[in-house]
Amino acid sequence: MFKHDPIGINFEDNTDEYDPEAGTVIPRLPSCKSADDVVTVLHEEFNYWFGADTAGNRSRYKELGTEIWSIWQNNEP
Repeated sequence: MFKHDPIGINFEDNTDEYDPEAGTVIPRLPSCKSADDVVTVLHEEFNYWFGADTAGNRSRYKELGTEIWSIWQNNEP
């Protein structure tokens, strides 16, 4: 999340900034069946944490969702 920085809070020295959001996204990954599902989860969680105005459009999470899905698929037991 820090690398993709979907809401613009990466200031290079605050690497734990997305920890709370990651903590709510990760438990939802087992229910995801595709990268698009991950994008939906990300958008929902960022809306919850930051509000719709700050979270922005769902398309903002496409690259991050695709990367998370790829990592999830490669590390799933």
